[in-house]
Amino acid sequence: MASDNEEVCEIMSKVKINEEDEDSKDNSSSDSSSETSEDSIEIEVPFKVGMWDLKQCDPKRCTGRKLMRLELIDKLGMSAKFNGIVLTPVATESVSAKDNTIIAKYGVAVVDCSWARLNDTPFHKLQHRKAKKNLRLLPYLVAANPVNYGHPSKLSCVEALAAAMYIAGFKEIGDLYMSKFNWGPTFTRLNQHLLDGYADCKDGKEIVAFQNQYLNQLDNYRHASSSAESSSESSDNDI
Repeated sequence: MASDNEEVCEIMSKVKINEEDEDSKDNSSSDSSSETSEDSIEIEVPFKVGMWDLKQCDPKRCTGRKLMRLELIDKLGMSAKFNGIVLTPVATESVSAKDNTIIAKYGVAVVDCSWARLNDTPFHKLQHRKAKKNLRLLPYLVAANPVNYGHPSKLSCVEALAAAMYIAGFKEIGDLYMSKFNWGPTFTRLNQHLLDGYADCKDGKEIVAFQNQYLNQLDNYRHASSSAESSSESSDNDI
């Protein structure tokens, strides 16, 4: 079982739930997380949405803190007992449609931390011992947030939460959360094929298989494109 978990960890894209790339020098997007999409919708959220805020990111860019201001997320204490699905990079199983009933009853939460400071993050203190079976990863997805646009897995808090909701069968609620940001709908458009595919999978194993198939096709496309470019350059040199 341990080797299976290690294999899953290797092939799943671990969620990078940070609001600021520490190497980024782009300050032009500092206010982007506070902008709201014109397509914002309002529906009732029938379950709890939580966040452990470790204060490792720029508050001006933190989507999680904006959700707190909008009263769309609850701040969780370090010792809070949370029985719902928890999105964290130390999990070994992907979120999936199988988690629908858990989210509906207990909710979903995210750990807001910096990927560069994982070793300093006390994940073992953030989840009640009896509920550790509910820790989840997100599969491969591409970020649309202004700081990490186009980068695989470097999702903001709201992107991670919305993706989990979409995959677990709460698409409309995921759309609600993304609608609070002007760039939010772009996240869904960038990942539409993946999100729909993951949502159709019955459990984490099927999601891993779907993800790997997609990544293999992506690699094949890149190799074919690279070969075509090399062939073209060679022809030009011959001429």
